[in-house]
Amino acid sequence: MRWLSPICLLVPVILLAACGSPAPRPVASAETITQAPLPVSEKGNEVALYALGLIDTGYRFGGKNPEAGLDCSGMVSYIYGQATGLKVQGSASDIARKGRPIERSVLRPGDLVFFNTRNRPFSHVGVYIGDARFVHAPSTNGRVRIDRLSDNYYAQRFEAARTFFD
Repeated sequence: MRWLSPICLLVPVILLAACGSPAPRPVASAETITQAPLPVSEKGNEVALYALGLIDTGYRFGGKNPEAGLDCSGMVSYIYGQATGLKVQGSASDIARKGRPIERSVLRPGDLVFFNTRNRPFSHVGVYIGDARFVHAPSTNGRVRIDRLSDNYYAQRFEAARTFFD
C-alpha cells in the first residue's frame, strides 16, 4: 500500500491543474456584433459644444431659440443650424425619421438620442455629448440640462439613436 501513496498525492495535483486552465472564450453571436465604431466627427463635436453652451436655457413648449426658450426638438434644430448649418427641423419624431439609425454602442458626440416619454414613439430628443450623457430640454424643471442615459427614467424610455454625420 505504501507504493500508492505518491500516486494518490499526484492525482489531486493533476486534477487541480486541469481545473486551472483558462475558460474557453465565448463565441460572439450575431446579437453582440453591431457596427464598427465610427470615427469622431468634427461637426458632431461642434454640435456637442454648442449644446453645452445652452445649459440652463429656459424651457418653452414650441420654443425654437434660446431667448424665448427651447423645447427638445427646437433645441436640436437651433443647435444643428447654428453649429453646422444643417436644417434639422420638425418634431422629435420627424427628426428621428430623417436621421440615419445607429446602434447605441457607437454613439458619438453630436448624435441624437430618442426616448418615448409620452407613450408616443420618439416623443423626446437630446444631443449626445459622450460618456453616456446627453443634453436636452425637458419640460420637467424647465431648463436645458445634462442627464445620463443610464438614469432610471431615461434608460427605461430609450428608443433609438440617429446621426446626421458620416
